[in-house]
Amino acid sequence: MKLKEIAHARTGDKGEISNISVIPYDENNYEMLKEKVTETRVAEYFREICHGKVTRYELDGIHALNFVLDKTLGGGVTRSLALDKHGKTLGMALLEMEV
Repeated sequence: MKLKEIAHARTGDKGEISNISVIPYDENNYEMLKEKVTETRVAEYFREICHGKVTRYELDGIHALNFVLDKTLGGGVTRSLALDKHGKTLGMALLEMEV
């Protein structure tokens, strides 16, 4: 199944860093998300655009995962020539990942 079937995402960006939070609709799916949505898988998923480190933070108290993707936005929104280089689009892209 796709990640979007069991979770939603919140995203942000600052400079070249994108921040993606993955939150399950049902907190009972949190442990499975921790197992399936790893730093390695997210780095591989975004390998064409993420040229830095992917760090995962586990927010057990609110049943959420937060990923910080360094060197991902081509210098940042105001420096990139790409039409839509906002980190907000990456959350929707991540939700298409198979889990």
